[in-house]
Amino acid sequence: MAVKKVKKELDTTTEAKIKAAARVVFHKKGFAATRTRDIAEEAGINLALLNYYFRSKEKLFDIIMLETMQGFLKSIAMEFNNDKTTLEKKIEIISSAYIDLLIVEPQVPLFIMSELRSNPNELLQNLNTKQIIMNSAFAVQYQQAIKQGKIAPQHILHFIMNLMALTVFPFVASPMLKIIGDVKDEHFGKLMVERKKMIPIWIKAMMKAK
Repeated sequence: MAVKKVKKELDTTTEAKIKAAARVVFHKKGFAATRTRDIAEEAGINLALLNYYFRSKEKLFDIIMLETMQGFLKSIAMEFNNDKTTLEKKIEIISSAYIDLLIVEPQVPLFIMSELRSNPNELLQNLNTKQIIMNSAFAVQYQQAIKQGKIAPQHILHFIMNLMALTVFPFVASPMLKIIGDVKDEHFGKLMVERKKMIPIWIKAMMKAK
């Protein structure tokens, strides 16, 4: 029994190592430019072992893509559905969570956007994205604030677009911005941390009723 248990743990460790390597390579190169050999080299294993665990690049990519999107959404899903926090507080928490996530994994936005163009409907349906956002406590509070005259009567998609633009775009455009601003990675990271306080102020100003 002990032998079987050890074997199972080793198998799980190898699978996790392959997935971690695949995440690094896919995020960096995307699906088309990635070879299974690249993933095997990143994981430090031979190609035959990778093929034993994951029969195709497509299968491994689907897993990584789904997990990446789940991780991206998980950081805000709970807060979107938290009926204990105000609309203003949600904006602060969500903005901060997005920035924190993107500082750690700045390559994720480009990866997601480039791959979403291939088959967006199936992926977003699997993630239940529409339900997370449009039927959330946040959406209810947003509509109530409009009815009460607290914010301008704008479609909730404007809020989502503004939030994504203010948080995601700097990371997508970071190579250009670093050159324009003549800043190194460390300084750019500090600028992104500063945005955690600035983004809620900008969004609130855009949403404010006249």
